[in-house]
Amino acid sequence: MERLPYYQLLHILSLIVLTAHTFMAFANPAPENRRQTLIITGVAALLMFISGFGMLTVLKIPFATGWVVVKTVCWLGLASLAGVVYRRVHLRGLLSYSAMGLITLALVMVFFRPGF
Repeated sequence: MERLPYYQLLHILSLIVLTAHTFMAFANPAPENRRQTLIITGVAALLMFISGFGMLTVLKIPFATGWVVVKTVCWLGLASLAGVVYRRVHLRGLLSYSAMGLITLALVMVFFRPGF
């Protein structure tokens, strides 16, 4: 169990970076920022995925649990939004509400863990 705090810290820090850069892409989807934003959000999403499943392994929680599936879908959606906004600039408002909804749903799953 001594690895758990490191996974938690990495998970939260990567969530903050992923969220910040996703909303930065919403605020300024200029083509010259695209490459750097996609690299940063991609690395943050990968670290978030690895640390999340690392915590599940340490805690011996099955991957097929309902709240884990919901959080994985939220992660996949949030990880893709920074790339989508560069292609669909006119949908920035809708995409930002989608991001807030995905983040809220993922946080609800952390605290309530339905089905577990």
